[in-house]
Amino acid sequence: MILVAHSCFPARTCVIERNSHPALVHFALSIGGFAIGTTEFATMSLLRYFAHDLRIDEPTAGHVISAYALGVVVGAPIIAVLSARLPRRTLLVGLMTLFALANGLSALAPTYEWMLAFRFLSGLPHGAYFGIAALVAASLVPPEKRTQAVGRVLLGLTVATIIGVPLANWLGQAVGWRWGFAVVMVLALSCAVMVGIFAPADRPAATASPLRELGALRSLQVWLTLGIGAIGFGGLFAVYTYLGSTLIDVTHVSPKVVPLVLAAFGVGMTLGNLLVPRYADRALMPTAGYLLVWSAVILALYTVAAHSLWSITLDVMALGFGGALATVLQTRLMDVAGEAQSLAAALNHSAFNVANAIGPWLGGMAIAAGYGWTSTGWVGFGLALCGLIVWGISRGLSDEARVKAGGHDRHPRLADDTSH
Repeated sequence: MILVAHSCFPARTCVIERNSHPALVHFALSIGGFAIGTTEFATMSLLRYFAHDLRIDEPTAGHVISAYALGVVVGAPIIAVLSARLPRRTLLVGLMTLFALANGLSALAPTYEWMLAFRFLSGLPHGAYFGIAALVAASLVPPEKRTQAVGRVLLGLTVATIIGVPLANWLGQAVGWRWGFAVVMVLALSCAVMVGIFAPADRPAATASPLRELGALRSLQVWLTLGIGAIGFGGLFAVYTYLGSTLIDVTHVSPKVVPLVLAAFGVGMTLGNLLVPRYADRALMPTAGYLLVWSAVILALYTVAAHSLWSITLDVMALGFGGALATVLQTRLMDVAGEAQSLAAALNHSAFNVANAIGPWLGGMAIAAGYGWTSTGWVGFGLALCGLIVWGISRGLSDEARVKAGGHDRHPRLADDTSH
């Protein structure tokens, strides 16, 4: 077999098969994103059902979602660092296998305590998978199309919100919430097989090591980029976690309508992930700023839109569009991480799952305090504005560093937003 050495990023060199097809690789990787997106968002939409079955109230059931998020936060950096010298294809297959096992156990959870443990275990592979998958996807295309390649991997997650999440919600209503997790197990196993077949063979660079990966933590811009996601994305989760209950108790729709609104959110995310990367590849940080402003406005409108089915559907779709921030920040981390690509890429999803923990927690506090289901919109609005402040600090330091460097940058096309 003829191989071609393809330089991916400074931290490691991938050896790519000449006959590997980027589209097939991206599709295989997106199936993993579909499985992860289904379980991450479907758990929120099934909250009312498993809360009843496990004999807990809904705010307590929200801790199950936080347990998954905590698993992502803990698992992403640990796995990325310890696996620094593993081939990426081998690592991706192993991560999806673990993800399948953990979701299968979630489907069998007999008590609330076991459910917490299995959801934590399910979250461990999440961040590392997306981070490594993004690096593999980007390595197969020219540099000026990296964000679009990352977007194709995350497209699996967004399509999951259109198909996978409503399907899991429907299964939860029709035959029981446990079947939603069983479906995810099958999807994860399918991904592991396809990645093993289609993903390019690679070998770590001789200099790759856990210590080198930890070098990402020395970069202030890495921390600021993670902060944008951890805070600014929290608003989306604050609203989405309690969306099903809001639709039933505030909008007064039938439970059968809930999956349709969830699908509208997915349509928005998919459109955002298809359209936004094209602009982000030309102006990365400005695009992130616009998305944060967009989200803040949409979240503020949610408090009013929730009283009508049509307005809340449009608002939720627009909120999903702002979810393209995840793709933009993933590419931003590739630019500011230097040689510690794997850890930085994985930490992006730790940051978003900090948001996944903070958003539902603050939203639940507002609801428990008696401010009502729609108060999650104001919680989200505040988080989006705080994320915008962090973005402003990061952008300001980038501009200052570029001026001191005489305007030169390693990535000329990203000179307006990249610094180290």
